Amino acid sequence: MDALYTAVATATHGREGRAVTSDGKLDLGLSAPAELGGNGEGTNPEQLFAAGYAACFGSALGVVGRAAKVDVSDAAVTAEVVLGKQGEGFALAVTLRVELPDGLDEATGRKLVEQAHQVCPYSNATRGNIPVDLVIE
Repeated sequence: MDALYTAVATATHGREGRAVTSDGKLDLGLSAPAELGGNGEGTNPEQLFAAGYAACFGSALGVVGRAAKVDVSDAAVTAEVVLGKQGEGFALAVTLRVELPDGLDEATGRKLVEQAHQVCPYSNATRGNIPVDLVIE
């Protein structure tokens, strides 16, 4: 792989700590969600993963849309990241809900979403590791 960019972030004290990027543009408190017994006052790793995946997938959709000469600039991607128990440990599952622009036919939209799933670095990183469901809305 030829590196194009490297992001660097440091987290301290796990889910009850802080996450900071090396450039200082992201600096936020972390806390476990109330559903997991935390105070829920900060963000959590699953929310950060969901935001990153949604943004990345949206960009990948734009790349394949431009290549196909289809305007998908009004598309929205919502990532739902589920944290669950798996054996002695924990696991993730993702649902990507893609809202395509009005007027885009279903077949073209599905093809572009599936192509984006092949291009997106998050999709490539998770493929074969966690379930990722694609839902077109």
